[in-house]
Amino acid sequence: MAEAVVGQLVVTLGGALAKEAATYGGALLCKEAAALRGLFDKIRQSKVELESMQAYLQEAERFKDIDKTTAIFVGEIRGLAFRIEDVVDEFTYKLEDSKHGGFAGKMKKRLKHIKTWRRLAAKLQEIEAQLRDANRRKKDYAVTGRSASVARLTNQGQALFFTRDEDLVGIEENKETLMRWLVDGGDGLKQSSSKVTMVWGMPGVGKTTLVDHVYNTVKEDFDAAAWVTVSESYRIEDLLRKLAAQFSIAVDVANIEMRGLAKSIHNHLQGKRYILVLDDVWDERLWSEIRDVFPTSNYTGRVVITSRKQAVLATRESPSAIHLEPLQEHHSWLLFCKEAFGNADEKECPFELQKLAWKFIAKCQGLPIAITCIGRLLSRKLPTSAEWEDVYRGLDLQLAKDVIPNAHMILKVSLEDLPYDLKNCFLHCALSPEDFELKRRRIIRQWIAAGFIREKEENRTLEEVAEGYLAELVNRSLLQVVKRNHFGRLKHCRMHDVIRLLALNKAKEECFGKVYDGSAATGAFSVEGARRISVQGENLEHLSRSGATQLRELHVFGRYINVDQLKPILTTSNLMSILELQGTCIKMLPNEVFDLFNLRYLGLRDTQIESLPEAVGRLQNLEVLDAWNSKLTYLPNNVVKLQKLRYLYTGIDDGSLEIGAKVPNGMQHLAGLRALQSIKATGEFLLEVAALTELRTFSICSVRSEHSANLSSAITKMSHLVHLQIHAAAEDEVLRLEGVCLPPTLSVLGLAGQLEKTSMHQLFSSWSHLNSLTQLILSFSNIDEETVSCLCVLSGLRFLVLRKAFQGKRLDFHTGKGAMQNLVELWLGDCPELKFLPDGIEHLAALEKFYLKDILEELIEKLRQNRDSDECSEDIMKISHIRNVTVVLKGVRERIR
Repeated sequence: MAEAVVGQLVVTLGGALAKEAATYGGALLCKEAAALRGLFDKIRQSKVELESMQAYLQEAERFKDIDKTTAIFVGEIRGLAFRIEDVVDEFTYKLEDSKHGGFAGKMKKRLKHIKTWRRLAAKLQEIEAQLRDANRRKKDYAVTGRSASVARLTNQGQALFFTRDEDLVGIEENKETLMRWLVDGGDGLKQSSSKVTMVWGMPGVGKTTLVDHVYNTVKEDFDAAAWVTVSESYRIEDLLRKLAAQFSIAVDVANIEMRGLAKSIHNHLQGKRYILVLDDVWDERLWSEIRDVFPTSNYTGRVVITSRKQAVLATRESPSAIHLEPLQEHHSWLLFCKEAFGNADEKECPFELQKLAWKFIAKCQGLPIAITCIGRLLSRKLPTSAEWEDVYRGLDLQLAKDVIPNAHMILKVSLEDLPYDLKNCFLHCALSPEDFELKRRRIIRQWIAAGFIREKEENRTLEEVAEGYLAELVNRSLLQVVKRNHFGRLKHCRMHDVIRLLALNKAKEECFGKVYDGSAATGAFSVEGARRISVQGENLEHLSRSGATQLRELHVFGRYINVDQLKPILTTSNLMSILELQGTCIKMLPNEVFDLFNLRYLGLRDTQIESLPEAVGRLQNLEVLDAWNSKLTYLPNNVVKLQKLRYLYTGIDDGSLEIGAKVPNGMQHLAGLRALQSIKATGEFLLEVAALTELRTFSICSVRSEHSANLSSAITKMSHLVHLQIHAAAEDEVLRLEGVCLPPTLSVLGLAGQLEKTSMHQLFSSWSHLNSLTQLILSFSNIDEETVSCLCVLSGLRFLVLRKAFQGKRLDFHTGKGAMQNLVELWLGDCPELKFLPDGIEHLAALEKFYLKDILEELIEKLRQNRDSDECSEDIMKISHIRNVTVVLKGVRERIR
């Protein structure tokens, strides 16, 4: 994938050349101008040379596994491209640095930089000579014997559309069997028995797809549900933490010891019907090690284990088992046609392509993951024999040398068909640990910070382009959907382990990145040439001594790391652009971090960081500062110097009112901010934040009544807002927001604080234009029976949460008026006076979940009695269409239906 490296570099060089006009617009010294002119000329020449090579590299990529000469040449070009990138990054930093300081300081820097410009130009001249030599050799040893492939028909516009979930082709019978075992008990088992079910088979055969489909279908029939993916090198303690989080158990998982964690899970599940999926289990001892965590009496428990190893079946539960085998020819054909011709009306293979289609299917060995990949690859080609034969020849070239097994070869060709920008994004995903859940927002921000995303159309933001890329990787089956929201938007995804192993090998081969696990076996670990390191252990000793000098990214996934071992890595990697420390126990950043002039992304989420020094202002290229849920309570003065900042996340969520971080004066200078989360309100800040009109996400805490006017004025100017949260300083603090004009782009709104009763009707009525608002969370609002009806103007609302917000005895959803017809979830918490189920709830046809917490015990008892009665009462009829009705009283959770 050397063309991905070169393609990215061509974009970088274009950015460097764009600075030329701005540079000469200022008053330059004569010698300085001459030196810069010479450097820009060398950058321009390098760009032209690399552009001419890029198309060749894409073609050569397919042959380098079977042609040693081509492989050597491709590797040489990659190395030269990395050297050019280093020169350009140093140049960009020095050019920006010369603009800062007083007049005398600037002059001193500019005189000093004259030598730097000449040195960098000389470097580029040397590299350019080597490029020309390589180009001449390319002409002598170019790949021959075939014409260039016909034009690709990859439609990047399709990246904006989300694919549907995979259909279960050829395993429908297994789906019915698994559902019967989970819901009905199956095999004559009593409902009070526990049951373990195994689904096993080779990688890529569809185990997770089958179980995921069934799990999402039946989980609402259980009181508690959890899905945990188990890595090969799992730890019981980490596994229990994941289980507690999945079961929504309110414990401090970071500090509780393992015995207490196990007891909390046991107590939480006592008396409940639950379903647990343990996905991709390697160790046959796993279930016996955690079995006693789960209750054994007066409950119905269902456990599903997926594994590639039959030996995992050896549990004392004598589990039922489903062995998934590769698809038979008939089902392979159906799946292939569905994927290759999914956009056609007939979804049938033309007669002239059927012979070729069967040849492709034969190579896929019945593996759904391979069939899906090759089918979706062909769906982007012209449906002609010439186009399909071109793809098939690529497969045969790989097979000729038996480089990889057939199914892997299919996946490899799918990777090589990616455009260069998508290749970089894909390989970046592979650096995460096995079975790691990739969160959309995090991965998109990292892609942007890494420089993989560029604006292609004036009306699309970088974030929109990146989200399109993510969707495209899902569309190509290179990433699997883990979770979507109710609107079909991707939230979490995962890389299949078969694809990940292939991608990691490619990343290592291309010097894109490597995984370092810190084990004793990594004593000889080499970082030579690697641009990115993913640390998936807690011992940095060998990496610290490796002398890494070209690292652009360091991702640390181990929780406990030694800061002293981190320092040498940072010292020798001054061109680093991404430093991700999320989830580590680090308390203070080493000073070496603030020498990383190229740093664009600093990830401190869920760490123990308590403060940042004023030196943070030296990170002039920083775009993302993510310190959400850390110990950080204030930001240093110099944070306002970070004028390229796009995302700033701080604060702590304590379960009721967020605790925001205090920011310095001067925040109006951060005009490019797209997200500003959990900031402590002050009079000065509220005047300054009005200048941040590009904000899409804004969350403010500790708001007092006297802040209301300035806050309303500021929010009114934020015309692009999508997510807004306002937290009052206390539960009884009144938020006077009747003067705010919310933008029609708003999708999520959260207000925590009392609302002025006399103006509440006016406030809610002013929201009638918010057609995009899908989620509303009101806490401590003091809404009564009369004013709650005003919320019915929100016709597009899908989630409504009233937490200590409703004070009346009867809630009315305007029976028969069609209000809130899109409502999917309704949460009512701490409504001590509520005596009746909401009027009109029976007309909320889309409602799937109704959650009642700490309401009048009289109402809960009535629901219990009605549930257990043989007669259908009026209350039960009202909620008979709702799939999940749950009540919580004094910490005890109970499923009514």
